[in-house]
Amino acid sequence: MSVTRLKRKHRKNIARANNKQHIIKELLRTPVLKNVDIEELKSRFTTTGGVAGAVAAVKNTAAAAVDKVKEVVSDAVESVKEAVSTPDNTAADNAAAFDDAEAVTKPVNADGQEGEHPKPEIAL
Repeated sequence: MSVTRLKRKHRKNIARANNKQHIIKELLRTPVLKNVDIEELKSRFTTTGGVAGAVAAVKNTAAAAVDKVKEVVSDAVESVKEAVSTPDNTAADNAAAFDDAEAVTKPVNADGQEGEHPKPEIAL
């Protein structure tokens, strides 16, 4: 006797598993909105002047962000220059200084997760 395989059922089981994986990936892509302070966001754009006021608010926010980035980068560059310029440092001291500079440049969210896009919380 030959072995009979249920090919249609096998394809259906694989499709079912793939669909569940796709649903999980979609849930991970959607951001969690419960941590957003809506009143604080509204207060940023309540300046008078309509569109001009909104543009001014955006310019101020962007300028503040640019200043913060410049400050962080300059601190990181200074610590790297200090680590590289001192000739009497050992390899361990250089590695520690480099790690300090890297820790300054990596963004960390409130939960302590590193990276530009930390994993969102999943509410099940």
